[in-house]
Amino acid sequence: MYKIPARNRFLAIAGTLIVSALCAHNLHSQEAAEAAVAAAPAISPEGFTVNNLWMMISAALVFIMHLGFATLESGLCRAKNAVNILTKNSIIPGIGILTYALVGFNLMYPGDSWIFGKFFGFAGFGIAADAETVTSAYNVGYTYWTDFLFQGMFAATAATIVSGAVAERIKLSSFLIFSVIFVAIAYPITGSWQWGAGWLKELGPVTDDTPLGFYDFAGSTLVHSVGGWGALAGVIVLGPRIGKYVDGKIRPILGHSLPLAVIGVFLLWLGWFGFNGGSVLSADPALVSLVLVTTTISASAGGLGALLTSWIVIKKPDLSMTLNGILAGLVGITAGADQMLPASAAWIGLIAGALVVLSVIFFDKMKLDDPVGAISVHLVCGIFGTLAVGLFGAKAGIPQLINQFIGVAAVGAFTFIFALALFLILKVTMGIRVSAEEEIEGLDIGEHGNEAYPDFQSSTHT
Repeated sequence: MYKIPARNRFLAIAGTLIVSALCAHNLHSQEAAEAAVAAAPAISPEGFTVNNLWMMISAALVFIMHLGFATLESGLCRAKNAVNILTKNSIIPGIGILTYALVGFNLMYPGDSWIFGKFFGFAGFGIAADAETVTSAYNVGYTYWTDFLFQGMFAATAATIVSGAVAERIKLSSFLIFSVIFVAIAYPITGSWQWGAGWLKELGPVTDDTPLGFYDFAGSTLVHSVGGWGALAGVIVLGPRIGKYVDGKIRPILGHSLPLAVIGVFLLWLGWFGFNGGSVLSADPALVSLVLVTTTISASAGGLGALLTSWIVIKKPDLSMTLNGILAGLVGITAGADQMLPASAAWIGLIAGALVVLSVIFFDKMKLDDPVGAISVHLVCGIFGTLAVGLFGAKAGIPQLINQFIGVAAVGAFTFIFALALFLILKVTMGIRVSAEEEIEGLDIGEHGNEAYPDFQSSTHT
């Protein structure tokens, strides 16, 4: 009789508990919905339908971003690890949605159920809705179910960012356990500080009876730099891939398919229209169209900025840098896409595109091995994009810039310490890195007993 390994038994039990708890009834969400009924502004049935439809389309666009991450990460890594990377990116959306349904949604949006000031709150396990929450009484833009669906699509993105940075040497089981805990706890807690009406949203000074607050429209910090901090912690604990740094020199390890990487970036660019456009939380024509314009201008300028910077610094117009420059422009504009005019969006993209090239070079010199440049794209440009809200656009000013610094520092400190502690616990308990033999042969064989290209014999396994 085949004996299930202990780590797999743990995963099976955890999965069963998660699925079972999804049926839990959420009284706190119902109470919050009932309280919202009286305050909800009037809207026509047609307007509500259009708003809700746009939100659902946006959720679908965010969902397709996971295919973009999968193709980008697999393309920028070696063929011998493609199955492993694709497996991680295939299961991460499921992990994100299930854990968000179990605890994440009600950690991020606790309503009146704050337990420790406006730093931590929890409205109960599971998700539930009543008759009022599927009408405009819940929100003029969407139903309770659409709210959960859209936010749930965001949740898994943080773990996907980590996946690329730790690729080609991390154990699948350890990474999955990290993802479950990171997405279920760390991501929603920091999200609650601003999106859940927590302490960051209430930062002063107060003008016209409204706190100025930390501002992050669609998640340059709350999604992207959260994933970036987790990625940095993982890279530090794991160490570099075998053969990456030899005799003090940096040895390039090239990805196996730049066409796949290009497909991934354009899928991500497409998905970002839902990521940012859906964050308007309605189909408001003026604001949605502005957000889509600033988003695509920043992406365009990011690609151009990275191309030119790589041409100047490394003497060649590097394609992988250009692709990361497009993503850098997208990450950079995400915090303030609704606050910028096109000219400001172009400057944000250009700066982010240049930053990502310099950042990749810097981390390589520091011997922090990130195969896909995730830390540079999501952490460095996420921080820049968040601070850009205080430098460009409608909210520019010293008080806003100070609040942006506070938000970046607080989210960064909590997330990095949480992720570092979690990786270290996994390292000493079950191990997080595959054996040297497994890494050299490829994780596809060692971890999966399968190959992405079984009929193709590569000339090298290094």
